[in-house]
Amino acid sequence: MFDPAIDRAADDLKQGRLVIMPTETVYGLAADASNAAAVAAIYQAKGRPSFNPLIAHVADLDAARAIAVLDERAERLADAFWPGPLTIVAPIRDTSAVCDLARAGLDTVAVRVPAHPVALALIKAFGGAVAAPSANRSGRPSPTTLADAMDETGAFAAEGLQGGACQIGLESTVIGLVGQPLWLRAGGAPRERIETLIGPLGDAGADARRTPGRLVAHYAPDAPVRLNAKGPEPGEAYLSFGAGEETAPGRFSLSETGDLSQAAQRLFSLLRTADRLGPSAIAVAPIPEHDLGEAINDRLSRAAGKVG
Repeated sequence: MFDPAIDRAADDLKQGRLVIMPTETVYGLAADASNAAAVAAIYQAKGRPSFNPLIAHVADLDAARAIAVLDERAERLADAFWPGPLTIVAPIRDTSAVCDLARAGLDTVAVRVPAHPVALALIKAFGGAVAAPSANRSGRPSPTTLADAMDETGAFAAEGLQGGACQIGLESTVIGLVGQPLWLRAGGAPRERIETLIGPLGDAGADARRTPGRLVAHYAPDAPVRLNAKGPEPGEAYLSFGAGEETAPGRFSLSETGDLSQAAQRLFSLLRTADRLGPSAIAVAPIPEHDLGEAINDRLSRAAGKVG
């Protein structure tokens, strides 16, 4: 079915303009990945360091194969996770499809197929790879609703596409497949399932430069973040996890049932909500480390400035 908003947004991308695009992970600030001027506009809108590469979003596996050299491991992961919240970093095949600036000057490209009908419709209507980092200003919590995305970078976008609240609420997992398989960023695809498909994953180490979202203070609200808190101190907002927490002003539950998927969906939104109260700090209850908890704790550690 013809959607005039999708058609307008696709034309905006072709004209080098920015568009806010929903995905199942977070809302993205999208541009033509081949257009260096458009990609530069993303960096300007986000205040994002140019050494931090962007993810190229494509419509399907064939489109990914056209821009990246995907080996047998990548094919196995793509078959299991795409469309979905997994980004694969692989050698670049077509440097004209994803410009040097979007790749931060690297000989690799980060690519994924998003699992959101609006994102896929836009990418297909556009007809090329779309660079789309989260639509927040650099270092701020990622937006999981169109309203939050517009509040962050809407002034720079020609169009904002409505896609509802993000289903996952965390960025994609990023895996490096240049030589040894590497765990570059925790996200919506759990490590355990990935390792059952391609074996143990090494730590990022020096290859952390190949992935987005590795800045120390990434995802940080204005208020300081205090981790593993048993409760709030005076003046603090509090994000609880699990049953038994009383509801009171300034207290918010990531999941009353201890559901990590629900906590992931609510994380960035509640960080924003708590931050708007102007607290002395945002205290966060301990989060289990397994499954999506690894990604949640990674984002919280970056929000607290505790990850290098």
